[in-house]
Amino acid sequence: MNYYNEIKQELINNETYKKVKDYSKNRNDLKTYYNVGKLLSDAGKHYGEGIIEKYSKKLEIEVNKKYNKRTLFRMRQFYLMFKDEKVSPLATQLSWSHYIEVLSLKDMNKINYYIKIAEEQILSKRELRKRIKNNEYERLDEKTKEKLITKEENKVEDFIKNPILIRNKYNRENISEKMLQQLILEDIPSFLDELGSGFTFIRNEFKMKIGNRYNYIDLLLFNYVYNCFVVVELKVTELKKEHIGQIETYMNYIDKNIKQLNQNSTIGIIICRKDNVFIMRYVTNENIFERNYELT
Repeated sequence: MNYYNEIKQELINNETYKKVKDYSKNRNDLKTYYNVGKLLSDAGKHYGEGIIEKYSKKLEIEVNKKYNKRTLFRMRQFYLMFKDEKVSPLATQLSWSHYIEVLSLKDMNKINYYIKIAEEQILSKRELRKRIKNNEYERLDEKTKEKLITKEENKVEDFIKNPILIRNKYNRENISEKMLQQLILEDIPSFLDELGSGFTFIRNEFKMKIGNRYNYIDLLLFNYVYNCFVVVELKVTELKKEHIGQIETYMNYIDKNIKQLNQNSTIGIIICRKDNVFIMRYVTNENIFERNYELT
């Protein structure tokens, strides 16, 4: 079998296809590069590792200079990465550039996670790169990772990262709750991404009257995927038992005065400087969750 001619023809056909049918070129790119990767893998078994460098020198001249050694290596890596997967990546709407971002990852579960969120959230290549750089997958709970593997149904709390990354313009570690809130509000889209999918911002300092006193929720959100309000309280200290009572009061207020009959019960998220596993062990309200924050 003449592997070089097969590879050359695959790439030439793809270049022609892109000019004629631009609307579906991403999918055809992936199919072509997967096939080329398989041919390169097979050729390597017959002729050794140096075949990629040999082929690249000819392809750069005869087809396109972009088909260099590095690009051919990525195509082979792409094939080897997905050849044993039950679900083919070729049906995705993602581009070759998206796949390049995950080629350096070793864990297939991690790779599948980033591919999934990139497709579902329509992430650009840069946005995907940022998610990977911020170790988003690593900051998921181990139970959530297991659910992703077994494809169990997820809950609203599953994709809340820990720690939650918050960009810090103050260049110091010791900040007040007001300062922390301001940092979040200045980049609310990033903060909502840290919480997971479906979160929308309602307002900060949400005003409530409980008895004769006014109280204020730090951040009131709504999750349209799980159809529930979300109360977020910010603490720049270690989690304390009184924080649990405070957020539970606020959640009950929302449930009794704001929530509609067709909506699910309110959840509460306490974002604190330091966790306290001993306190959380005795929290009976299953809708209260604690997460640390980290200033970046």
